[in-house]
Amino acid sequence: MSLDVSPALLEQAERGEVDEAEFVDCVRTSLPYAWEMISSLVAQLKVDGGAFADNQTPPPDEQARGQLLRALASDAIRGALQRHFGVRLAFQNCHRVAVFPLDSSVDETLGRFTSVRSQVLNQSPEFRDC
Repeated sequence: MSLDVSPALLEQAERGEVDEAEFVDCVRTSLPYAWEMISSLVAQLKVDGGAFADNQTPPPDEQARGQLLRALASDAIRGALQRHFGVRLAFQNCHRVAVFPLDSSVDETLGRFTSVRSQVLNQSPEFRDC
């Protein structure tokens, strides 16, 4: 799934730098499932506190799954979302998104979440096609 870039945003890019707030808004409108997933996890982290908040429920369909993959596989989109929400994003499989605070006190937990060991332990046969 590609971003639905407005002519005005495309014009900005052609002239030089793109306003990041406008880019983030483009991501919000183009990838609504991914946006809602990340923003709800950010809200959960703020309410519950703790080292991180994560989603373990598979997306409802392939379009939603594609939105998550697009948002988190793109360095530009992922970086803009992290700056916008003030969090660090982590991703496992095709749906397990986690948000971590910028606080360095959770670095060890983030390291465990993103480790090779955790990736292997988070596999199951039903995720083979994602």
